[in-house]
Parts: sequence; structure tokens; C-alpha cells
Amino acid sequence: MPERILIIDDEPDMLVLLSMIIKGKTTYEVVSTSNPYEALEWIKKDGFDLVITDLKMPGLDGMEILKTIRERDEDVPVIIITAYGTVESAIEAMSMDAFDFITKPFRKEQILFTIDKAIKWLKTIRENKMLKQQLSKDK
Repeated sequence: MPERILIIDDEPDMLVLLSMIIKGKTTYEVVSTSNPYEALEWIKKDGFDLVITDLKMPGLDGMEILKTIRERDEDVPVIIITAYGTVESAIEAMSMDAFDFITKPFRKEQILFTIDKAIKWLKTIRENKMLKQQLSKDK
């Protein structure tokens, strides 16, 4: 089963662009929305292996989405993308355990590399947890 990626951005063109890049170069399943409240509902009921969210959106921003994800699952990587990147917002995102902070415009290769790195990191985390559980059962 392919990994599932959720993309949240209030700009429909950015959703289309990211979806095209990911679907064109990977086997990942992509779900996208321009409504951050809808995204939160999906996050609460569906499992995603990676979330890519815009930082600045009307009503609910990327930091709030990151906070909600961290309350539910500490392992799911969250990549924050923004056209309004500041050192302060990058530090805040990373202190809240964002996987990466990418400023727009970004290169296609940059986003694909970061996605690949995040998915590999998640697989490693999940494998380590599984092995620890097996070891504790064997004791």
C-alpha cells in the first residue's frame, strides 16, 4: 500500500502543482485540500504518512495544524511551506517538531528530496518502534 500524503494550501494552483510533482515522480497517494478545517477532520479520522501544509492560511494556519498533528501522532512528518518565511517562523516550526520548513518558490527537486527523506525517516521510526515492541515481548 503506497504511503499517503496530505497537502493543505489555500492556493488551488499550489495544490495542483504539488500534486502533479508528487504523482508524476513517486508512487505516493496524494490527498489535497484548500480548507484547513477539512484537513483537520481528515487527520483525525484517516492516517497519513506525511503532511505538507502552508504556513499562512485564512482561519487556521500551518502551526495550528502542526500542533494538532503532534497531539495525535508524534511521528508523522510535517513539512511547512510558505511564501512568508522568516527566521522566527522557521525556528517556531522546528521547535514544534516540523520535519522541514521550505520557502516558496521552491525547486521541484527540493520538494521531492524532502518528501523522500521524510518518508524514509518515518519508516525508520516505525520499524524501530516495532522492533522495540518485539524485544519487550521476548523478555
